Amino acid sequence: MTWLARAVADVERDPETVHALFPRAARDGGPGARVELLRALAKAGPEPAEAVTRLYWQGDASERLDILRALPDLDLGPAALPLVHDALRTNDTRLVAAALGPYGSAWLDDHAFRQGVLKCVFMSVPLASVEGLDRRFDEELRRMLADFAAERRAAGRPVPPDVLERL
Repeated sequence: MTWLARAVADVERDPETVHALFPRAARDGGPGARVELLRALAKAGPEPAEAVTRLYWQGDASERLDILRALPDLDLGPAALPLVHDALRTNDTRLVAAALGPYGSAWLDDHAFRQGVLKCVFMSVPLASVEGLDRRFDEELRRMLADFAAERRAAGRPVPPDVLERL
């Protein structure tokens, strides 16, 4: 059995083992191993959202990124929204972009989603990385982007092309 197959079996048998295995997963199990452990945890654990949240808070940026990317596959409902809100407060462009992936797009309220999009613009995260932007784009977001563009122009700075496309 490979390391990953053993680790998944261990998590299915005892969900608490994920806390020891998760930090080693990328190194010992290869790409995608963390996602597989999270899927096993979501199926086996009595409180998967609680366990995923604990892994997130204990993890480094790479582990948090893998968790955010895996959220759409874990069927946690809105329980993982605090993780998305935390990622949106960081200055790590990878975490911000992942926070506005499929899970964040599905569960963030309109205000938080708009603020996340604006943060992407400020951090030069391409708007193409924002899941569901076309579906969630509204007049308030258009106004916010127009205000941003006006401020950039007033300062003699260029407006990102992906913002101009939305105005």
